[in-house]
Amino acid sequence: MGEHHARTLSSRVRGARVTVVHDALADRAAALADRLPGARAVTDAIAAIEAADVDAVVLASPGAAHEQQLLACLRRGLPVLCEKPLTTTSASALAVVAAEAALGRRLVQVGFMRRFDPEYAALRELVAGGGLGTPLLVHCVHRNADAPPHATAETAVTDSLVHEADVVRFLLAEEIVAVTVLRPTATSRAPRGTADPLLVLFETAGGRLADVELFLRTGVAYEVRTELVGERGSASIGGQPGLLRTGPDGVRGTRLAPGFLERFSTAYAVELQHWVDAARGGTTDGPGGTVAPDSWDGYAAAAVCEATVRSVHDGGRVTVSLAERPATASPAPTASAAPTPATASPAPTASAAPTPATASPAPTASAAPTPATASPAPTASAAPTAAPTATATADVSDPTDPASRPRSSR
Repeated sequence: MGEHHARTLSSRVRGARVTVVHDALADRAAALADRLPGARAVTDAIAAIEAADVDAVVLASPGAAHEQQLLACLRRGLPVLCEKPLTTTSASALAVVAAEAALGRRLVQVGFMRRFDPEYAALRELVAGGGLGTPLLVHCVHRNADAPPHATAETAVTDSLVHEADVVRFLLAEEIVAVTVLRPTATSRAPRGTADPLLVLFETAGGRLADVELFLRTGVAYEVRTELVGERGSASIGGQPGLLRTGPDGVRGTRLAPGFLERFSTAYAVELQHWVDAARGGTTDGPGGTVAPDSWDGYAAAAVCEATVRSVHDGGRVTVSLAERPATASPAPTASAAPTPATASPAPTASAAPTPATASPAPTASAAPTPATASPAPTASAAPTAAPTATATADVSDPTDPASRPRSSR
């Protein structure tokens, strides 16, 4: 993800340029920096965050490194876009929430990019406007073509289901209070003893139910679908993306995306543009208000995932334990604001090129290190300059190369 974010900041986002790149593997960081005008590679993640020409930070490092790196960003008062998870435990995530709340302003945005996807934005707007009446049920499908052998039911929850946890909170504007996991017959593609697929049931504070089919190894393609059922109708997204073709054999259909980067390409660009626009003002509370997921959203998702993993292990219904929201944290989820996809360039254009060094300073980003022992998924971080300047750090293997990334991480 780090390389993808760095490239997007340099080619598709207005008002930012990448200045610093970090990765645990120095040669990979150097190779990426060489391809980004004006960027340099450094060997220490905290040094990257503390660099004088860094005004904002993108973290796409392994989750275990996030807490330390987020706190370093907060000490400097830097806006930071942190890829999920916020941290690896709800306790450490809550510590980040408390540290940010003590500053009295929003500086952390979590990388739940689906909030910025045009289809999810439209569904949120429809629900918020009362177009479906009172929401009752949510049905979700999250399927990957394949996953590496080390991917377990637990990592499926923390790496993939975490997005549905945020989507349900985003669409219904209330917290998830309980989780139940069912383990159907496992696919023969899964390693022996691995539960895949899973069926997950979320219960919300208002009594709504959301079910999620989570399937890592379908052998087909990447599929993400959501249907929301209300008192006055229902609406579905993701069921028929892209071009619909009828061939001479009489078969009518469309091609599914091979992976999450292809499916959510626009969402990632809109997400980064929203963040850069806010970072130029020294915050992450940019256009759209509460649309951008903040540290509390990251904490709530972590708490839901912890309860889900417990249900995977122990079976049965598990209550989600949430702390009291700090008074200075962002308000509770509301359905009043929907993202505006038009804020980002939909594709690379000359006008979205990196900010020249002679321009007003753009926010800069820094990313955290990727320990050699971390999971093999590519990670990186970048930040914008007043046009934000950015620092990127992480495992910078090419995320567009199917051989270099697992398909189960989004």
